[in-house]
Formats: sequence, structure tokens, C-alpha cells
Amino acid sequence: MILFIKHIDIEGPGTIADFLEDNKIPYMAVDLSSGDKLPQLKKAFQAVICLGGPMNVYEEEKYPFLKEEDNWLQKVVIEDVPFLGVCLGAQLISKAAGARVTKNPEKEIGWYKIVLSDTGLNDPLFKDFPEVFKVFQWHGDTFGIPSGGKRLAFAELCQNQTLKFGRNVYGIQFHVEITKDMIIQWSDAYKGELESLKGVVSDKQKMLEDYGRLEQTYTKQAETFYVNFFSAAGALKKKFISFASR
Repeated sequence: MILFIKHIDIEGPGTIADFLEDNKIPYMAVDLSSGDKLPQLKKAFQAVICLGGPMNVYEEEKYPFLKEEDNWLQKVVIEDVPFLGVCLGAQLISKAAGARVTKNPEKEIGWYKIVLSDTGLNDPLFKDFPEVFKVFQWHGDTFGIPSGGKRLAFAELCQNQTLKFGRNVYGIQFHVEITKDMIIQWSDAYKGELESLKGVVSDKQKMLEDYGRLEQTYTKQAETFYVNFFSAAGALKKKFISFASR
């Protein structure tokens, strides 16, 4: 069983769910913004995936569920439960592991290149990945690398793009799970944020045009990522069903 932690309805599992469904891997989701409670952390969960959201990790007074989630994630870190944090989820696991989360010097919204470090190139999470590849970003904060953790990927505008802590705990600043519908939903829901930036890379139409051009490559890249992560977590058999042809 895979557990998804959501922080807002429109930021769901995207292509991660597609992959799990095609490979008949069961999952469940809790949406903390709707009042769902985190379940007891148990061995039945083969992996935990913590998704994104518009809130910041330090806004615990405005979003009280963040405090409870921080305590829960500290147990994930201690027990080294297979974990993937996406965007806000990566920032939350960084905080739970003792690092700071701060404003990034510049917001990243749109398609950007990231670079794997030497450590990242040799990590099983990025098996069969090129050293440089494009990802979809939507964030204003950045996470620190916890003491004892490793940085697996970096970029020009945001130095920490992927962290690893322990054996199986990962956080990625970018959105591997993105779909066309999600880009549309986010652009409409966070319209004010886009308008305040007035940048080419953050223009809704440009992001969708880039998605159309990159979709096939990005979907295949996501599939490779999921195979690597869920294989390491022990949730995927050696043979898997491809979802990239959807």
C-alpha cells in the first residue's frame, strides 16, 4: 500500500497514480486541507508520498495540520520509511530532518533544466537519467540539506533540487507528476501569482506549449523515475506495465 499525503485538492498524485494503477499497486490518499487525519505509520505502507501545496512549511499558525504533519514526518525520518516528498513535501521532509526552509532568491515557475551531482548520477533514484534534463517547477521556497543528507541535483536559480536522507528518504523540488490538466488547474487557481511575475517561463500559454513539446519525453522520464523509486521501496516487481503510452 502506498500512502499519498495531499495539502490541497488540486495538487494530487498525477502520473504517479497512473503508474500505480497500471501496475496494480494499491494506494490511499489523505487530504489534510479537508480535515483528514494522518494514519498511524505502519509497516503496511510500502512508501509514503508527500505532495505539494501553496502553503509554506513555517505557516503552522495559518495551517495547523502542518505541525502534526511535521511530528509525523519526524517518525518517517527516524524509521527510514521509503519516502518521496514533492515540492512542499520535499521542504517538509527537510524540516523534519532538521534543516531550514527559506525563501528562494527567485521563484521558479515553468520548465527549467536541472543537473545531477556526482552523487545523484550514482544514486539508484536517477538510474538511466542523463546528467542534465528538464523538469516542471512551481515554488518560491527552497529546502536545506539536513546534516547527514546528500544533494543529488541542483540548478542555476535554486541550488537544492533533490535531497536524500538515510537509505530511502527523498525530496524533489520539482514536479515529476505533472499533467496538462494540472498545469491548467494551477495556472487558473494561482493566477495572481503568475501575473505578479510577468515572466515568459511563467506564462500559462508558454507552459502549455512547452508541455506539448516535452510531454512524450517527460512522461517517459517520469516512468523511469517511478520504476527506480518503487523498485527501491520494494513495491514493484521486476516486470512492470508502462503507462507512458496513455
